[in-house]
Amino acid sequence: MAPTLAGPRDHGLFGCVLVLAAALRVLVMLGYDTARLYWYDSFTYLDTAVHVRPQGAFHPAGYSWFLWALRPFRSVELVVGVQHAMGLAVGVLIYLLLRRRSVPGWGAALAAAPVLFDPAFVRLEHAVLSDTQVIFLVMAALLALMWRREVSTRAAALAGVLLALAGLTRTATVPLLGLAALYLLLRRVPWRACLALVVAGALPLAAYAGWYAQHHGRFALSGSDGVALWARTMTFADCSIIEPPPDQAALCPNGTVLDAASEYVWDPRASLNRLPGDRFAHNDLARAFALRAIAAQPLDYLREVVRDTSLAFTWEPVAHPRRMSPTTAFQRGFWPLPSGQPLVDQVRNAYDPDIRGMRSVEPFASVLAAYPYPWFLHGTLFGLLLLAGGAGAVLRPRPAPLPWSFAMFLLVAPVAALDFDHRYVLPAIPVACVAAALAVRGLTPGRAGGYPRGYDHVARPNATASGSRAS
Repeated sequence: MAPTLAGPRDHGLFGCVLVLAAALRVLVMLGYDTARLYWYDSFTYLDTAVHVRPQGAFHPAGYSWFLWALRPFRSVELVVGVQHAMGLAVGVLIYLLLRRRSVPGWGAALAAAPVLFDPAFVRLEHAVLSDTQVIFLVMAALLALMWRREVSTRAAALAGVLLALAGLTRTATVPLLGLAALYLLLRRVPWRACLALVVAGALPLAAYAGWYAQHHGRFALSGSDGVALWARTMTFADCSIIEPPPDQAALCPNGTVLDAASEYVWDPRASLNRLPGDRFAHNDLARAFALRAIAAQPLDYLREVVRDTSLAFTWEPVAHPRRMSPTTAFQRGFWPLPSGQPLVDQVRNAYDPDIRGMRSVEPFASVLAAYPYPWFLHGTLFGLLLLAGGAGAVLRPRPAPLPWSFAMFLLVAPVAALDFDHRYVLPAIPVACVAAALAVRGLTPGRAGGYPRGYDHVARPNATASGSRAS
């Protein structure tokens, strides 16, 4: 029989932490009179939920399916309420996984604290954006893969489905499925479990790509990967070195200098945006140019990726691009919706008639504005967590590299594919906390940081010591 995690009294500290985190979210619901909606992302998500079709450019439809499920209630406030509950659930998943791995209650509660109390996470929960869903799905997949020493076929299949849903929510997470499969192979997990993970993950992705092809004529998950990667190259591309063919030469830098790679996607002066038609109609051409540029200038590409990734670890937040104002605080004010945009009225009529600009509400907003959360906990400490997790992945007697590899990929992949964004760092933080907690536990003298004693709940009659598998 599998051992229990602990008695109810052993979870008292985390219970108090969870109550405080829930109170913070109630305060946020009271402090803002509706959900935060961003132009243009929030409205494309809602429009896709109304019309149930694959969106052509940046966003796959995974988050819109979640919005579609809540559409009968016609309330974006309910959407963010459910997302606040999802944020609490992420904290619970972190705690459960670490307790399962014999991390003490205070350590597991501490590891869950950033996702429960960092205003950056709570603000995303209160916005019609896909980030909270991505974080929840990735953390749930990690739990499924690491809950037992022996990964069962059922658990592997569940993890595959969860990672596929994460990929259909944000395409940058699709390669996590490959990382999970590599993890199972390195652990010499039975082939049935490996196959279950790959098949359960690949089938939803392939089905969605086929659905996308019916609407947009190409087998893909989105239509913006080439444009994004082209913008990444605009900070270093030198066409005298790249020597592109004539059809790609029009995408060479044209003298327009911007302070962040992502700005090239939208700036009308950029070479891509001077071509006729919609920028995303040139996605394949842009991808071909970008791959040629990276192959010709690999060290320049790596330099830009490393430089921008390092912005995640600064003691004080760095505005990137400069027009952005990064902050770790809750804010007061009014955030109006754009005027003269037909899509706003269409979504309001079809999804929630009460959609409007968000306004802070007193006295709750003043209480939130006074809530302290210093930046170094979000930046510099995050770097230390990654260092600790990396050390544990290499030095532990029983290494558990999956959380650390997930964290590193979630941090670097958006920068490598487009640009650094403080918002895109957030999905890496929960899994980095898990990796660091497991590392500290595993590197403590006399502690293996593994599963509880008696954990192997299924006795295999022909098992031998040489056939056992370390996690």
